[in-house]
Amino acid sequence: MEDSDELLLPVWRANLVLLTSEVGAATRLARMMTFSASYLKLMLSGQREFSEEFVRGVEAVTGLPGGWMDVLHTGPDIPPNAREAIDNEQPLARFRGTAHPVRKKTVLRPEPIFLQPQPARRIEEQPLDVEAHRRHAHFRKVRDLATQEVRRFERHLLHAPVELASMRAKVEDVMAAAELDDRIQADLAGRLEQIDKHRNMLLRHVEKLQALLSQLDDSE
Repeated sequence: MEDSDELLLPVWRANLVLLTSEVGAATRLARMMTFSASYLKLMLSGQREFSEEFVRGVEAVTGLPGGWMDVLHTGPDIPPNAREAIDNEQPLARFRGTAHPVRKKTVLRPEPIFLQPQPARRIEEQPLDVEAHRRHAHFRKVRDLATQEVRRFERHLLHAPVELASMRAKVEDVMAAAELDDRIQADLAGRLEQIDKHRNMLLRHVEKLQALLSQLDDSE
């Protein structure tokens, strides 16, 4: 890693933590960058270093201005379009680089315009290839539909019609306004705690389900 990268790495990491501070944001950004969520979380925790190539990729994929990651920011500094891209998991570019700290300057690599000609196949192999392609296309279709539903459910959990914090505040107002029996007071507080706990647990299960779906292949 170059000296300049070593100096900027703490700033990059702090901004990356900021971008992924909301529940589920780290997993969504990892998928946008075509990385595993577990690997990205190692970067966030300081257990893995990463390259400028990866940082520029984050800027391109989320729509952040070039060089945004090089300056330390706070929450209000995140542009609305970048926050929306992460919340809705809608990458604005395709990242085909690496996070490993090596010197690779190209971040976005365009798809090839022309494919290399394939070697001629024997005639008897062609029907088998067609059937295998049909099965694979069908598998990808049903898997992608399932993934879309799981992501829609995740967004519902993250952006429910009634905010959990608002509900908690109103219930706590009731607890403060009335002289409740200690047992009832404890029961209400316990219910709020369990709701919060199970919501976070449900989000973790949803993240794991999405990760498993993305790893599936019809050859397995």
